[in-house]
Amino acid sequence: MKTSIIGYPRIGSLRELKFASEKYFKGEISSEELRETARKLRYENLEIQRKSGIDLIPSNDFSFYDGMLDTAVLLNALPERYADLGLSELDTYFAAARGYQGEKGDVKALAMKKWFNTNYHYMVPEFCDDTDIRLVGSKPFDLFAEAQHNGVKTKPVIIGAYTFLKLSRFMGTKKAEDFAEKTAAAYAEILSRFAAENAEWIQLDEPCLVMDMDESDKKLFVGLYEKILGSKGNLKVLLQTYFGDVRDCYSDICKLPFDGVGLDFVEGKKTLELVLHKGFPKDKVLFAGVVNGKNIWRNNYAKTLEIIGKITLNCGEIVLNTSCSLLHVPYTLENEAKLTNDVKKHFAFAKEKLGELAELKKITSLENPKDAPEYKTNSALMSESRSGENAAVRSRVNGLSEKDHTRLPEFSEREKIQKKRFALPLFPTTTIGSFPQTAEVRKARSDYKKGAISEQQYDEFMKNKIKDCIELQEKIGLDVLVHGEFERNDMVEYFGECLDGYIFTEKAWVQSYGTRCVKPPVVWGDISRAKPMTVKWSKFAQSCTEKPVKGMLTGPVTILNWSFPREDISLRESALQIALAIRDEVLDLEANGISIIQVDEAALREKLPLRRSDWKSDYLDWAIPAFRLVHSGVKPETQIHTHMCYSEFADIITDIDNMDADAITFEASRSDLTILDVLKANDFRTEVGPGVYDIHSPRVPSKDEIKTALRKMLDRIPSEKLWVNPDCGLKTRGEAETVPSLENLVNAAKELRDENK
Repeated sequence: MKTSIIGYPRIGSLRELKFASEKYFKGEISSEELRETARKLRYENLEIQRKSGIDLIPSNDFSFYDGMLDTAVLLNALPERYADLGLSELDTYFAAARGYQGEKGDVKALAMKKWFNTNYHYMVPEFCDDTDIRLVGSKPFDLFAEAQHNGVKTKPVIIGAYTFLKLSRFMGTKKAEDFAEKTAAAYAEILSRFAAENAEWIQLDEPCLVMDMDESDKKLFVGLYEKILGSKGNLKVLLQTYFGDVRDCYSDICKLPFDGVGLDFVEGKKTLELVLHKGFPKDKVLFAGVVNGKNIWRNNYAKTLEIIGKITLNCGEIVLNTSCSLLHVPYTLENEAKLTNDVKKHFAFAKEKLGELAELKKITSLENPKDAPEYKTNSALMSESRSGENAAVRSRVNGLSEKDHTRLPEFSEREKIQKKRFALPLFPTTTIGSFPQTAEVRKARSDYKKGAISEQQYDEFMKNKIKDCIELQEKIGLDVLVHGEFERNDMVEYFGECLDGYIFTEKAWVQSYGTRCVKPPVVWGDISRAKPMTVKWSKFAQSCTEKPVKGMLTGPVTILNWSFPREDISLRESALQIALAIRDEVLDLEANGISIIQVDEAALREKLPLRRSDWKSDYLDWAIPAFRLVHSGVKPETQIHTHMCYSEFADIITDIDNMDADAITFEASRSDLTILDVLKANDFRTEVGPGVYDIHSPRVPSKDEIKTALRKMLDRIPSEKLWVNPDCGLKTRGEAETVPSLENLVNAAKELRDENK
């Protein structure tokens, strides 16, 4: 069997692309220096895959920011407002990704959304009625030629036509179907050109095929590819799916003249059933996604061989593949100097997964695969038991009942009590939690971890930063303050470090969006709270002001979704363990005088099954109760906030209301406040703060821009329920952008109060 991967991490083993890009944004390096860094990273990736023995190596899986954005540029689908700035090609691209504010104009970035059920974010292409879809770019061809120059004939990778249209926004009267003909023609031209350049395979990524599809969806998909595939010539076309199964369109896929089909045997619940019961065309190559591209645990060769053995009877040629792009796991274990070998032997990051594919290729070539030394070593590893079981934690979870998930009194009575207690003005202003983390702050944390400064010195530094942050917020005029979160490296990693049952990496970074990378902790054993995690800092911050200071926590579902989870127990079990730990922290904050507590669930929707039929039984039936468990024990006068960002909320808005928080803030600015209509249509009872400006862009919003957004909100949200806030935390922004933005936010809210007296 040959081997293949869907894609490889593009940030570099030590985040070289991130740092080079950020230097470019600051004007510290030239565009050519940035491009040279990118060339080196692509060459390094190519060499790693070549030396590992991967047979079908991808190209064009590299991006300076995002693959969907790259496809929009390739197909002339970038809105004219970016070209009208008159910037260079690269800067026009970054303007669409990050927004632009300068002497040549002021434009917001494209909308940004979560990439299916991952923590990666993609840029949402915009179609106007006059958008002229056609092939104008050359990036896939350039990178194919670059790899060929370096001695490797690659498998070019491009977002498929169906997924590109389904994930785009249509700003006028036309819909996806109206652009199908020109889109198909553009993709047909791509295939013709690669055929002329003697490419053997091209990979068209179609993850949208694992979503629920109705007849119109299937008609769009089939219609596109009937036109596209007529131009492939001798080029072999791989239809690559991932993140689930293709139960709605499997028969259509089998009938179309694809040369290969990539199916996910890890997350695809019905993938094996489809292949076994419906068969697989003998004239197509099955790219079997059997190596998990989203989690970091070693592959269980026995289970994988069992799957391969079953599908071999029904298929012709099989290629061993990853379940999705390796973009979603860290680069390599080689940078982890502090993890012991007893721990590391259980993990496989991107580079190590290449080794797993090589071993599986060798094992499956043998007459007796179980005699292979690699198989025996893997079997011994899988039979080992890991430490970390905590009987007290499991007993506590097993003892939970319905009343543990129910807060009393009910919402409307609490709302009255809290209005009287806090006496906040109309349109109260606040932020989501974090303030800019300067190099000085990061150095202090690093020095403390290394022992270069004492705990007393560290505490003194942090208290001074918190005090300055409180004074700044009071000067700006915010109504509900935060302590700034200077002690936190990441909203999940920080809490993982404070909980028993987690282990941590040094350099296991994963791209979240653009230059933003996260370092997910690993759930190793049962989770519990050994001691208070945030009380000291929140209590000190509250002592610095008469205004309420929010206690800031991350919720159990987000902590779990932004970690690498265990595979030996259910996600439900892990979520409830974490929820009990956060519940203990909430009650400690309340006991220490913190009257408003925000429990962020930024990733609530992230692991929601992609198919609606699986929502309740698989996810929401435990995710919502896990959040309710966190706050069900607080007093009625304690106000519970939560926050969510960069997801589609419309279809679960009732479930979000049932989280029974007292106030919720949403990311909304990049989606043109489309959440507002959903809130109104569902009589959303929770007080709400849709973000009035985008913190992921360096732009400073004007006061009038914020007032315009607030007026839109007031058309759909009762004035007494509306909060005013940015759309996310300010950690990644600079102070020069943060202060004027918040000043404009506060002044906009004050002027609106005067207008609504």
